[in-house]
Amino acid sequence: MKTSAFVIFFTIVLAIYGLVNSYIFIRGLQAIPAVSCWRPWYIAGFWFIASSFVLARIMERAYPCGFTGVITWVGSFWLAFMLYFILVALFVDFARLVNHFTHFFPQAFYIDYAKTKSLALLITIAVVTLVVLAGFINARNPRIMNLSLHIAKKVTGAKELNIVMASDIHLGTLIAKRKANRLVAEINGLHPDLVLFAGDIVDEDLAPVIKNDLGANLAGIRSKYGVYAITGNHEYIGGAEAAVKYLTAHGIIMLRDTSVLVGGRYWLVGRDDRDKSRFTGKKRKELADIMQPVDRTFPVILMDHQPFHLEEAVKQGVDLQLSGHTHHGQLWPFNYVTSAMYELSSGYKQTGATHFYVSNGFGTWGPPVRLGNRPEIVHITLTFD
Repeated sequence: MKTSAFVIFFTIVLAIYGLVNSYIFIRGLQAIPAVSCWRPWYIAGFWFIASSFVLARIMERAYPCGFTGVITWVGSFWLAFMLYFILVALFVDFARLVNHFTHFFPQAFYIDYAKTKSLALLITIAVVTLVVLAGFINARNPRIMNLSLHIAKKVTGAKELNIVMASDIHLGTLIAKRKANRLVAEINGLHPDLVLFAGDIVDEDLAPVIKNDLGANLAGIRSKYGVYAITGNHEYIGGAEAAVKYLTAHGIIMLRDTSVLVGGRYWLVGRDDRDKSRFTGKKRKELADIMQPVDRTFPVILMDHQPFHLEEAVKQGVDLQLSGHTHHGQLWPFNYVTSAMYELSSGYKQTGATHFYVSNGFGTWGPPVRLGNRPEIVHITLTFD
């Protein structure tokens, strides 16, 4: 990505982030009486927490340490709190606007208006905290998504293929040893023939992955035909070449606009992430070019991190495409946004003879919280004629 474009993008994001936090701050401050001893604590605490995410992103690159990890956790949780605080604040302000014309608020609200506002603030904090806590627990407990699909092709010497697929793991400060151990244990417990990682294995910065030796966890995966993976946008954000080199050193076979015949029976195609051009200035190959050596009489499995232009896979005779990236919004109500952006934001779809599955992902980006969807490991049983 060009420096000027990055500066403009970062400035816009930072401005929006600052405006949203300022709005929440003002609405919260208005609910605290001017004479309250809590006001100075609120002001200092709010801006420390609100700035912690930006501070953590800078420190994680320049000076990864224990304190940086704490700031990262605080800042990441704040993103979830920020979302639901702003939704509550907008809802309350809309209700106040309607009340201005209809006067539907009960008169009891105005007997001690200062006390009413303080009580409303406390209730809001309690409710949002419970919502975020529920989302955190949900994010820490991935499901096994079982999927049985039939491909109308004959495979000599095999009637089925047992695949375990995961996407959007986001290994780093938040998804560290404990979650990596869970991932490996769940995969090995399914006794896969083939393990596929459909991008965003690392969460941008490689330093915490190396520091926590998370590659050693991945090296413990057991699979008949091995572990194959593709790049996602987050590999490119943090530096794809370093990430690919690290993952390759720990037993993961990276497919970058290449195809390979696995076990002499199955063609596996892996695309570089579509954001490659944004970060390197070089375009990824067209799917038709990657598919040239592929014998379509064999089952053809494609991994493409971002599920855009699904019709290309249908046109090229792909039997199964596996994607991730969307997190299905990760936090409600963003699932409505991803559903509008993508033909398939989450789950299964079939077009012609081509099967598609877009995973919600195993990990999280930003807040370690999921609401409105479940993190998952996808267990796919392919059967053949």
